[in-house]
Amino acid sequence: TVGIAADEDEAALGRVDGAGAPELVVWAADGTPRLAHRTVVEGQRTDGTPSRQEVITDAATGQVLATDEKVQTATGTGKGVNVGTVTLTTTQSGSSYQLKDASRGNQSTTDLKGGTSGSGTLFSNTTNSWGNGSPSNRESAAVDAQFGAAATWDYYKNTFGRNGIKNNGVGAASRVHYSTNYVNAFWDDSCFCMTYGDGSGNTHPLTAIDVSGHEMSHGVTSATAGLIYSGESGGLNEATSDIFGTMVEWSANLPADPPDYLIGEKLNINGNGTPLRYMDKPSKDGASADYWSSTVGNKDVHYSSGVANHFFFLLAEGSGSKVINGVSYNSPTSNGSTVTGIGRTKAAAIWYRALTVYMTSTTNYKAARTATLKAAADLYGATSTEYKTVAAAWSAVNVN
Repeated sequence: TVGIAADEDEAALGRVDGAGAPELVVWAADGTPRLAHRTVVEGQRTDGTPSRQEVITDAATGQVLATDEKVQTATGTGKGVNVGTVTLTTTQSGSSYQLKDASRGNQSTTDLKGGTSGSGTLFSNTTNSWGNGSPSNRESAAVDAQFGAAATWDYYKNTFGRNGIKNNGVGAASRVHYSTNYVNAFWDDSCFCMTYGDGSGNTHPLTAIDVSGHEMSHGVTSATAGLIYSGESGGLNEATSDIFGTMVEWSANLPADPPDYLIGEKLNINGNGTPLRYMDKPSKDGASADYWSSTVGNKDVHYSSGVANHFFFLLAEGSGSKVINGVSYNSPTSNGSTVTGIGRTKAAAIWYRALTVYMTSTTNYKAARTATLKAAADLYGATSTEYKTVAAAWSAVNVN
């Protein structure tokens, strides 16, 4: 009978993972009492949402009499500090709603309330309307974090078929309001969680969408190439997060944060409206490297990343002066060459395949050139324009 119930349910679900032991009950909901089995069947709906259904089957015939889905999602609205007004997928629990997204591996957002440890308190309210855009409303930063996690999940899933950070269907936890006046955000593999400080004066939460995509992409790197966080491999690790944080921003395409090739431009950490980093000419931040040299690995990884960030911009958009989505860029080359970009979608596809197939923990810039050329050959052919542009873009940042 359990087998029949699971088979019947499989027609309604995208996947059935298993069923619990059946419980014998008397079913009388339709006015005709009869012996039935009540079984909990777990699986996944066709849209990827987890499912836990209580299935009632006739004990004599195996006919499915009723089903009751226990995983309930709801659509809420939120107004974040950085993302503006957005739609959120939440979980309904009784008469309240939680910032927990069953359709994306149960990703959730909690409030650390100024603490620096623990999992925090899950955000919950009765209206399914979250935040008001002000940092003084604790839910506003939570809206940013919850939406950023969803946007990152969606980018990797829709673009590469990657089902979550580890590609195992498990959603990451997000924690906001970490410590006091903490001007940073970080990903931690050990708790599989994303954590955000509230910034200077606790009024500038570091919950911008490119920061969300950046930090959670550290988890993707950890689960794939595992690039060591020092030397040239550390620069490649940081650049990978800048690249995919930028791609998440372009994918989300928020009116409140129009996509660009600037990193952390919404945060105003420098106090003068400038971003943390520039991909078109990394040295504009005063510390990052535009081009490779034998000493670039001695820099802080956030600055040695400039070589790969510059490579990606050249590969995607090309060299020289241009305006993209209202932002002016002027990307130089070390050898005076002119590079014509292949577009950010193809550039990201090449970097993702290089990261997940060819890079290892100790990959340096020379090996990254080889990895991306192999990836370009796999995707577009060894005689393709894409392959030739990868080679040209590396030469343009002095990686030969």
